[in-house]
Formats: sequence, C-alpha cells, structure tokens
Amino acid sequence: MMLKHLLSTSALLLSSLALGQAVKGADVAVTSGGRAYQSYLAAPASATPRPAVILLHSFNGLEQGYRDLVDEMAAAGYVTLALGWQTFEREPSDTTVKTLVEDGLKFLGARGDVNMNAVGLTGFCAGGRYTMLLQPQLRQFKAGVAWYGFPDQGGTAAKPQAPTALIGDLGTPMLIIHGTRDVPSPVAGIYAYAQKLDAASKTFKLSVYQGEPHGFLLSGGRLTDTPASRDARRDMLAYFREWLK
Repeated sequence: MMLKHLLSTSALLLSSLALGQAVKGADVAVTSGGRAYQSYLAAPASATPRPAVILLHSFNGLEQGYRDLVDEMAAAGYVTLALGWQTFEREPSDTTVKTLVEDGLKFLGARGDVNMNAVGLTGFCAGGRYTMLLQPQLRQFKAGVAWYGFPDQGGTAAKPQAPTALIGDLGTPMLIIHGTRDVPSPVAGIYAYAQKLDAASKTFKLSVYQGEPHGFLLSGGRLTDTPASRDARRDMLAYFREWLK
C-alpha cells in the first residue's frame, strides 16, 4: 500500500508512451445476448500476438477520455477493448455485464493479434466495482486494475453480490487506485477492502492519491493532465507490464 503525495511533475511522465507504437483504433460492435454493444478497440500495428486489456468505463458512459486512454494503452503495446456496457441500459444487471465481459474475451480470442494467456481487466467507478467483482470469477484475467471502485456494493436483485464476498476466489494480482477525497466511495472502505485482501493473503497493490476526488482521471469527459492522473496511468501500465507476460 502506498499513499502518494505528488510533488514533482517532471518525474511522472508516462515513459511507456515514449515507445511510440503505431496504433489502429476503431469503433467495434461486441455481440452479447443477441445485442450489439457499441465499443471501442485499439491495437498496436503488429502481427505479433500482444497482451490485451478489457476496459470497463464509469457510470458516465464511454466518454472520449476512455477512448483516448485505450489509444494510450495500445501505444504501450496492449490490444485494448473498451466495452460499452451501457449501450442498452444505464444500469444493467451484474449478470448482463459478466456475460458481456465473457463475450468480450471471445471477441479478443477471435483476433490473431492477442495473446490470450496475457489478458487483464481494468475499470473505473462502476467499472472499478465490476473489476473487483469479475476478476475473481473469470480466471482468464491474469491481473486487474480497479479505479475508485465500490467493494461493498451489492445486496440487490440486479447486484446480488458485493466484491468483498468474492475475495476468497481472487487468484490473480489486483492494483487498486483511489483518492483520499472520494465522496461516493470513501477511502475508508478501500482501506478495509485492502485489509481483507491482506488477511486472505491475496496479491495486491494499493495506490492512494492524497487530495484526489472520485473519478480524478477524467474531467468533463476528457483525460486530465494532472500529476495524479499521469502517475496513476503509469502505475497501471507498469502493473500490467509486470503481470501480463
């Protein structure tokens, strides 16, 4: 666990983006449950199979900032698929989202440029909760990065299970990114979640950013150019680089 007091901007450059790999990004339709979910995919321009990441956007939809992030991740070497999980419903059931993610994995598996032995999952806000919830259930994911998620949210017909209930099933490493000024998902709940992960001897890393609010990666639908945003993105890419091999 680390509490990040960000003091230097110059030290926080996303070194992975200096790779400058050409990327090919496009809107794609991922079929799930007989419906075509409007999604976005970007991939390095390479015929060599690459690691891949499925990205789950926040409750505010597949905003331009997430598309730009997908492009950044592709430039760093990852075939990245942002699933538009709100295409048909603002708040679909957990079962619907799980099925969509499973179909997203099949979508990636049908491509010739994806190493399916090195696939990660990342999500933001509601997508962060889905990361915490689905990573323990879907063993195809070799690592996950949960941004300002909701580990205790559950107990309803649409969301029957809270991620905390599935800690025992988590078998792959997880990076948790959060801010100390998060109001919708107070950081105290994240510390409690981390303590439970630790008690269960799970592999995880907790990066907490002092003074940052909920959703600090985006503002007005765009990626923020702040020390916290840059450092957190670098942290995510470094984590995937370590575990998606």
